Amino acid sequence: MSYEEVAVGAIRDALKALRKRHLVEEGAHAPAFLALTRPLVLQGSEWKEKAENLEVELQQCYKAQARLSEQLVVEVAESRASKSLVQEKESIITDLQIELNQSRDECSRLTEILTEKTKALELLMGEHQDLKAQLEAMTLRANNAEAENKTLVDRWMLQKMQDAERLNEANALYEDMLDKVKATSIEKLARQQVDGVVRQSEDGADFYAESSLPSICKQRIPAHDGGCAAILFEYNSSKLISSGQDRAIKMWDTTSGSLSNSLYGSLGSVLDLSITHDNKLIIAASSSNNLYVWDANSGRIRHTLTGHIDKVCAVDVSKFSSRYVVSAAYDRTIKVWDLQKGYCTNTIIFHSNCNSLSFSMDGLTICSGHVDGSLRLWDIQTGKLLSEVAAHSQAITSVSVSRNGNVILTSGRDNVHNLFDIRTLEICGTFRANENRVASNWSRSCISPDDSYVAAGSVDGSVHIWSVSNARMVSTLKEHTAPVLCCSWSGLGKPLATSDKSGIICIWS
Repeated sequence: MSYEEVAVGAIRDALKALRKRHLVEEGAHAPAFLALTRPLVLQGSEWKEKAENLEVELQQCYKAQARLSEQLVVEVAESRASKSLVQEKESIITDLQIELNQSRDECSRLTEILTEKTKALELLMGEHQDLKAQLEAMTLRANNAEAENKTLVDRWMLQKMQDAERLNEANALYEDMLDKVKATSIEKLARQQVDGVVRQSEDGADFYAESSLPSICKQRIPAHDGGCAAILFEYNSSKLISSGQDRAIKMWDTTSGSLSNSLYGSLGSVLDLSITHDNKLIIAASSSNNLYVWDANSGRIRHTLTGHIDKVCAVDVSKFSSRYVVSAAYDRTIKVWDLQKGYCTNTIIFHSNCNSLSFSMDGLTICSGHVDGSLRLWDIQTGKLLSEVAAHSQAITSVSVSRNGNVILTSGRDNVHNLFDIRTLEICGTFRANENRVASNWSRSCISPDDSYVAAGSVDGSVHIWSVSNARMVSTLKEHTAPVLCCSWSGLGKPLATSDKSGIICIWS
């Protein structure tokens, strides 16, 4: 094409573009032209209406702005509170993180300890298995030894039976000789009797000592700290032996009230005492679960008898032989001991604890008083129960056999004192008083050597004495200021000794 044609085409395109722009501008300005063409009055009313609408919208905008301002204040306060809460949570998280780290360290340490303990347990289990195998082997050996021992015991018992038969024959001969000697002694005693009184220095005085009724406190001895639980006289002597909470055994001259000897070695409080018939050995029952045997002359301990598993509360020595001792403890057992061998020869187990016991005069029977209120008689050799009787409604506190061996005196927490015939266990005397109240489970009463009087202490510190012949109270002794725990009558007939809970001993004549 030529330049002219190109120029003509360009001019045409430019004209078309101008027309389109003109049409667009006309469309844009059409409302304005329309408005200009309307009347001015109509335009004024529309503008007023628009102004009112805009004012209403402006008020609504102000209200909305006020609400938004209030919400903004609330949101800012909440934002601050949330920020402080977030800071607290962050600090808590930091503390918890520290605790977590510490717990992890502790867990690691415990894991190490657990590993060590597991290894130690495995080692102990191995040792346990070895010990179990050794125990089984030892048990097998023990069973074999027991079988052999049973065979030996059978052979020994057979030999003993043969020895017993020979001994019975010898005893029969001895009894015949003894009857002859007794007949001679009685004849001699009858010749020595003057005005119906047997002198203390003469033969037979041991069995026929006449007891006097005590009325005056001759000696008041502060003997033990914490209470005096047991007192007794030496056989055919006025020397008194006492014991108490201070663990000491003391020997007193009742004439002057002076201390002649003290024995030490008990590891617990001494609850009961006994002495052999030859006055050579003193035996103490202790709260340390043991019995202690002293040589009265040297003051040294000869034996410590162990075997009870609770406190020993009663002890007695055979009057027939100084070899055998019987004891009772709060482990519900009564044990028979051989002092020559130094160990227990028999154990009697019973459901009721024994508070007091005493040998019969022949040394073959044990008389025991129990917490259930029953008096029981046992065979010392077999340990079998020979007889029993419901002696008291409450616990028995004291059991003592008379000097002639015919009656048993018992005392109980029911504040009653009974005399029983040892052969039939029938009551032959009952002694009580409204003022007499037993002080403890181990309060000891006594019967005079000639079986004429019964003496018992009371919780008010008084000592009551009854006549056996008519069961009437014949005297009340008042000197103690604490509950009386024990009464003991000298085998010579006088004096009477009493002890109380404060450790005071009174000698009455």
